[in-house]
Amino acid sequence: MELSQALIFTYEQRKVLNDDVIERFAKALNVAHELIKEVEEDQVTLIIENNTFDKGCMAGIYYNDGDIHNNSDPIEQILELNKEKTALFELMLELEKEKSALLEKLLEDRK
Repeated sequence: MELSQALIFTYEQRKVLNDDVIERFAKALNVAHELIKEVEEDQVTLIIENNTFDKGCMAGIYYNDGDIHNNSDPIEQILELNKEKTALFELMLELEKEKSALLEKLLEDRK
């Protein structure tokens, strides 16, 4: 079956398709025509399909025509996280040393 994009577009614009057209689409898609007839229109899909997100359409959306700059440098973030991790490890080491000293003192007191 030969269906051009322009022909498919015209069929997409129609609210109702006759059985012959449905039969042609079913044959092209290799599905039963009853399956196409029983398909219900998903409102979410309809909303997404009927929205355009280009500079010409400003209905209901905010559009920033300026450049968007991302000021977060991933390498700087990695370095900052590494510094935080090092500080935490140093704190853990200090706490372990204090705990060891306390345990040694307890052992000395028991002797």
